[in-house]
Parts: sequence; structure tokens; C-alpha cells
Amino acid sequence: MADTNSSNSVEMRGITKVFGTFKANDNIDLTVKKGEIHALLGENGAGKSTLMNILYGLYSPTEGVVKINGEEVSFGGPRDAIKKGLGMVHQHFMLIEPFTVVENIILGEEPVKGISLDKKQAEDKVMELSNRYGLRISPQDKVEDISVGMQQRVEIIKALYRKAEILIFDEPTAVLTPQEIEELILILRSLADEGKSIIIITHKLDEIKALADRCTIIRRGVKIDTVNVADVSEEDLAEMMVGRQVEFKTEKPEPVLGDVALELSDLHVKDARGIMKVNGLNLSLRAGEIVGIAGIDGNGQSELLEALTGLRKVESGTVKIHNKDITNKTPKEIRDSGLNNIPEDRNKRGLVQEFTVAENMILQRYGEEPYSKGGRLNNKAIIDHAKDLMESYDVRPREPGYLAGSLSGGNQQKVILAREIHDDPDVLIAAQPTRGLDVGAIEYIHRFLVEQRNKGKAVLLVSFELDEVMNLSDRIAVIFEGEIVKTLDGNVANEKDLGLLMAGGDIDEK
Repeated sequence: MADTNSSNSVEMRGITKVFGTFKANDNIDLTVKKGEIHALLGENGAGKSTLMNILYGLYSPTEGVVKINGEEVSFGGPRDAIKKGLGMVHQHFMLIEPFTVVENIILGEEPVKGISLDKKQAEDKVMELSNRYGLRISPQDKVEDISVGMQQRVEIIKALYRKAEILIFDEPTAVLTPQEIEELILILRSLADEGKSIIIITHKLDEIKALADRCTIIRRGVKIDTVNVADVSEEDLAEMMVGRQVEFKTEKPEPVLGDVALELSDLHVKDARGIMKVNGLNLSLRAGEIVGIAGIDGNGQSELLEALTGLRKVESGTVKIHNKDITNKTPKEIRDSGLNNIPEDRNKRGLVQEFTVAENMILQRYGEEPYSKGGRLNNKAIIDHAKDLMESYDVRPREPGYLAGSLSGGNQQKVILAREIHDDPDVLIAAQPTRGLDVGAIEYIHRFLVEQRNKGKAVLLVSFELDEVMNLSDRIAVIFEGEIVKTLDGNVANEKDLGLLMAGGDIDEK
């Protein structure tokens, strides 16, 4: 553990930030010590990112004081923050994809020899940082050709290249595989041991316990407490974050099964490169059950989801809803047949970020009464509909006119959930339904999925979170190289067997 008795690198006193009538931060104090890893914990929309954007100079505080190494500062933008030794690795990386790794790292800080770029000096400096902190990279690779985990390393080296001593990470593990998460933890500890101050914006309780020295909890813009992580449990942190006891296990009665609602027979689907990614997949789903698909990313899940929702061509095989063939129908025809979808990428597929919440609530129904008549939208009906759904699904803030892109991830997901469930579909596909969400929002969304199942709907859950699949599923279908290799009873399936099947192995069935 890093030495937490050294002096403070960051002090934020009485920080308040107001956007119009909305108070995102309310008189928050935060102190970060040199050489410590400090977690900033809160629900989606609690004000964590706003506070860090103030520290990094992206926003100016409405009230309050910021000190760096004891010196009061007032940043006019990130460039001022970088000069004072701050670096920020955003959740969505700020890289230029056609550029190489080294070109991205030195951009704006290029070393020159005479009037020319000194490529050798740049690459030597980048590799020195890479080796020093165990950040293995290939400097001449193009960013568009490397993994997400590798892109994150490029962002870290970019900050270190600019001599950052205080590093802010916004949801650093949201897009990483379990192996990449383990590697990131080792990297962050190495940086802290060198005396760097690390601030992590997160809502993943297990990672806070594994990594952080101290944790500051924010709820609805207000600081609740700062605690030594070693002194509290995950349950303690969850309760402070959401203001109530959180159930980590979703209770559900025994399923009451109906007829087969969704049947996939010998399905073959190619990816964008023309490679077969779904290879003779068979799966049936009955009314009144949740079937979870467990698998390592890249085993055909995305292509399967796109084929089921009409976004990708089925090469051969059939998709049936209540025995009606919907193979290669349009997305609208599929939806009208009773299949709705919570997409795996809420930004790309789930919402139009530039539209209001109210507009997003009727994306598929804008041409129907009461939302329109004679080609004219009925704004009152649209807003009234949004208000009802925002209340029912606890979307915050309760502002139908807010742009969807201005909401937190958890509230964006609730908008999608409200829209898809309100249609009362027979089959609901929930793809990565809680990706990037806090424990309170996860509990909420899990409860709604179980409610659909209890109402006799068929729910197909696709998630890379094994805990989520095991918690919710009545049956678990394991996908490997585009096939369902085995289906297990959700009540008896265990992590070891699932992991073995997901890697292409087999298990002994007693």
C-alpha cells in the first residue's frame, strides 16, 4: 500500500457547481494525498465526473477553492491543469485512430531536431515510460488496430509523457476484460509506489476493495464521507452510496413456463468481414423464463444479437417468434412481431444523444397516435408520456426536455428500459443491460427484468458479467465459437464449470 502519511497533492474545498437550476456538486471537500490511490464512489449522476472535470479545468466551479500541492489554482482549461502536473484518462478515450501509438502520445508536445520532428527521441522517451511502468505497447501500431486495453495504456503514457504527477481515471475498467483489469491494477499500484497520486472515478465495489487506500462517497451531489477502504465492507460502501441497504442477490420465484416464445434453429451469421461468427446455433426460449447466454466476448454474441433484431443478414437457419418465421425481416417487422431489444451499446444503438428524453421515449412510435396525427407531432402527448415513464422508472432528473446525451449512464439505460418494456413485448432481449452502471442501478434493472419474466414474458440475457448471468438466469446457455455448447440449470451452474465451457472445455455431468 502506498504511503498515505505524506502531504496533500489535491485539496478541493467547498466545491459547488450549478448548471441552470441543477446543482451537480454541493459544497464538496476532497483531499488526496501524495502516493495514494483514492476512489471517488457514487451512483450514476451523483456528481463524480463533474467534480473531476473541475479539477482538470474542463469546468470552473460556481463556488469553492482548488489547491494543487498547497498552491491555490484557477484553471482556464485542461492545458493549465496539465502544466500543473495533472493528467486525465477519460472513459471514452481521446485518441486519433489512424495515427500510430507514438504519434498519439506526443501530439502537441513533439520533440524537434532543428525544424524537423525527432522521431527517434520521441520513440525512445515513449518506450522508456512504457518499460518503467510495465505498460507494454508497440509504438508503431495504429490505434485503430489495437485492443481497448492497449488504447488505455496509450492514454496513461500520454499523461506520463506530459509529466503528470496526479492521474484521474474515469471508470477505468468499464470496457476492459477481466485479465486487462488485473493488469491495470498492477499498473496503478506501480504508479502510486512511484509517488503519483491516483484518483479513480468508479462504482465497482470489488475493485475499490482490491485497489484503493481511501474512498470518498458522493450521493446526489453531496459528500457523504471519506473512509479508509480497509475498514469497510462492500456492503458498507454500497449502503453509503445509495442511502439504503442493497440486495446483491435478486430474489425470484420458481418459473411458470409457457409455450416456446423464441426458437433459433441451425443459425449461421457472418460478421462484417464475411467470416462466419454464428455457426449452426440452436436455442429455444419459453415464456416465463430468463435464459442467459454466457461466453467470452467475440464468440458470436454481437452478430447473433444483430441477426435477431434485423440489423444483420442470417445466412441460413431460422428465427421464429411463437412459431412465426421472422428470419431476415426488417427491424420494424420484428418489433411488431413482439420482440424488443435493450441494445448492448446504448450510445450507438439505444439512444439518439442529440434528441430529448421525451423524443427518445417514442423513437419507434413517433408515427402513431397519440404521438402524431396527420404527419404532425403532438408534443403534449409526447411530454406527458415521458413524464409518466420517467416517474415509473425513476429517471433522474425528471426533465423530459433534457438531451439524452446529458444524462448519466444509469439514467440513459433507464430511458431505454422504460421505452422497451412499456411496449409489453412477448420476447425481450437484454444485451449487457447493466454495463457501466452502479450497484443501485444494477439492482433496479435486475428487478425489472425478473418482473417481465414473472409476467410470463421470455427474456434473453446476454452479458459478459458472469455474476449477472448466474444471478438472473433460469437456464444458462454457454456460447463458444458461435455455437451453444451446453445449457445448464441456472440454480446449479457454478463459475468453474461455466468458465471451462466458455474456454472451449467440457465438464463432467454427475
